[in-house]
Parts: sequence; structure tokens; C-alpha cells
Amino acid sequence: AGWFRRLLHKPKPTSMESLKSSHSASSSPSSSSSAKSSSSSPGTSLATSSISLSPVSAPDISASDSPRWDKSYDVCICHSEGDMELVEELVSYLEGQPESFRCFLQLRDAVAGSAVVTELCDAVQNSHCWVMLITPGFLQDPWCRYQMHQALAEAPMANGRTIPVLKDVDRKDYPRELRNIYYIYMVLKEKSFRQIRDTVMRYLQELCQSPTKGME
Repeated sequence: AGWFRRLLHKPKPTSMESLKSSHSASSSPSSSSSAKSSSSSPGTSLATSSISLSPVSAPDISASDSPRWDKSYDVCICHSEGDMELVEELVSYLEGQPESFRCFLQLRDAVAGSAVVTELCDAVQNSHCWVMLITPGFLQDPWCRYQMHQALAEAPMANGRTIPVLKDVDRKDYPRELRNIYYIYMVLKEKSFRQIRDTVMRYLQELCQSPTKGME
């Protein structure tokens, strides 16, 4: 009876199954909570998951046969006219990266004489990702709303392409149409710029890994 009791109380040896179960127990809550949490949580964004990319297996997005070149722009910046100074800084940052991201900036790249509606639609269709700089000015600008709806119509499930960035806007004012998409909350400009860059990079790398995505 004594040896049987000692056997029952003997600690279990470490095994691969126990390691796997402990790993899944530690990792699954974070993923499930991310899926269940509201998109209005500041600091939780698409960009946070982009840091986990492995640089070893990351594809070359600048290769000549990359599906990146299927579209004219990597990023379309949707913004109000009053936020032009901040947007110019963001565009300068993205275009100055080693990847030389191609940005569509309406006042710079729109064709003179073309209809506004046409330019806004073309900018969305010819860009891989869309940064929505949601500020008080954005919420009051009907053209920003129009372009946001065009982006959602282009990719209803977002799939990393729509990147909302909140600045000086309360969570309660976050556009209802974007409630299923995590956003970047801009407090420190430099940090937010990096998050935007990482999110765009993540999408382009995933695009290059899956040839079928380049055909969408």
C-alpha cells in the first residue's frame, strides 16, 4: 500500500505532449481574446501581429515577379484636407523605407481634370492597402466616408488591407462600419508610423506567399 501511494504522488515526467499542451494553453487565450475583443480597444491593431513574421522565411516583396507590382500603389492614404501636414510626414516616412513603399496621395497623384469620384475609386482599386486616418476632420468629410465605403466594398473582410488609424477621436466615435477591424491608436507619431509600415509589410509578404491572392 505504501509503494502504491508513493507511485500516485510521483511527479509526472516532462513530455512533448505536456509541452504542447502548455504551449497551446499559453497561446490560445491570446488569439481567442483577440478574436472576441472589440475593435475599439486602443493599442490593439493589425500591426501588433506583424512583428511575429520570421525574417528568415519572409519572401522578397521587391522581386520582379512579385504580385506586389500587380497594382500601381502599395498604400492609399485616405485623409481629410485638414490633416495634410501629418499625412505628408507619413508618406515621406513610408516612401523613405528600404522597401520604397508606393503611396497614393490625392493632392499629389490625382490626375488634373479628372472627376473626384473617379480618382477616389481608382486610388482604392489600384492600391494594395488603405490607411484610414480617422480624425475629427475625417468624420466630417463626406469624401473620406465615400472612400472608406469603397475600400470596404473592395475587401469586405478587410484581410489586413484596411488600416484604420485613430487620432484625437474618442472610441465611441469610431466609425460603425469599421467595428470589426482592429485599429492603430496614434499617441506617439513615430510608433504609429512603424505600426503602419509593419502592417503594410505583413500584407505584402502574405500576398507574395500565396499566388492566388495576387489574382484577387
